[in-house]
Amino acid sequence: MAVPFAVRTGDLPKRAASALVMVAIAGTALWLGGIWWSTFCGAVAVIGIWELLRISRRLKIDGWKQGAIFLIGTFYIAAAGYCLANLPYEVVLGVVAIVIATDTGAYFSGRAIGGPKIAPRISPSKTWAGLAGGATAAALVSFGFFYSNVGERAFSLIGLAALGIGAGLAVVAQAGDFLESGMKRKAAVKDSSNLIPGHGGVLDRVDGLLPVAIVAALLWYNVHPS
Repeated sequence: MAVPFAVRTGDLPKRAASALVMVAIAGTALWLGGIWWSTFCGAVAVIGIWELLRISRRLKIDGWKQGAIFLIGTFYIAAAGYCLANLPYEVVLGVVAIVIATDTGAYFSGRAIGGPKIAPRISPSKTWAGLAGGATAAALVSFGFFYSNVGERAFSLIGLAALGIGAGLAVVAQAGDFLESGMKRKAAVKDSSNLIPGHGGVLDRVDGLLPVAIVAALLWYNVHPS
């Protein structure tokens, strides 16, 4: 049954207020840097692990499988938190910008174009057109960050690499989204928790950011091993 538009948008003020608070807290922690940013990343990881425990305990599978999923997920979340806490400031900004661009591009292109779904049983709203739009937006944002750092050199092979990295990270972000959506669907829960009014839980907000942070760290430290 379709939900009336007024009902679906009735919590918009609450969602907007929550989003502003989240941006303010995260932005302040990142601006202060050092122990403040590390503490923020650690807190987000701890809450995410708690939400993972909540989800995994509701999976209708054997207890040992629940435990294995929780342990693997804990390592995954902790690794992402560590990467975010230790990546350079400008790389963190780039990672966050790419994830936001992916979500925004996917939303608008998916709504405008529609078409075949990627995995309707996991996430009914995700389409191939949305993924293409998200990848395009992320590629352009990635190129913009490269251009701001290297100037005209971006219009060369390094620029093509930047476009490819952005598009690839968009796919990674979408994979993270599908991973969490699939777990929630199997656990029969709508949100990872209700900690953030109008937004659900922490994992609902950072599901795409987690894998992108890990991949971005691997790329960064491969280029800058010191």
